[in-house]
Amino acid sequence: MAQSPEMRASDVDRDRVAAILREHTADGRITMNEFNERLEQLYKTKTYGELARLTADLPDVDLRARPAKVAPTPVPKAGMHPGMRAAWGAWAAASSINWAIWLIVSITSGHMIYPWPLWVMGPWGVVLLMSTIFGNAPGKRP
Repeated sequence: MAQSPEMRASDVDRDRVAAILREHTADGRITMNEFNERLEQLYKTKTYGELARLTADLPDVDLRARPAKVAPTPVPKAGMHPGMRAAWGAWAAASSINWAIWLIVSITSGHMIYPWPLWVMGPWGVVLLMSTIFGNAPGKRP
């Protein structure tokens, strides 16, 4: 069924025209100010005829024929995996807080108490150290 200019347009039709306007803006055919003006008008339109007037001075764009934008594959950096770096950061933060609490309690009690933070940071640190030394290299998957 052919679309007559008086036929009402849907939100999907408006979104399709918005995508076409974005493509023309990216290609440099219309400026950002023109794009914003046309986009304002676009969401006020009701019919196919009004939609057609927004792109009448622009060449046809087949959005299906556009090459898909592929994000470049990040090159793994030498060094520690970001997740492992975050794990070490969490270990350092938790250890610091525990030592601060131990120090405050030791000072306020008047004598040095048993260094219990070693039991928090020790096993966790050993696991992290083994994971860092024997874990996968950055960018490799098991």
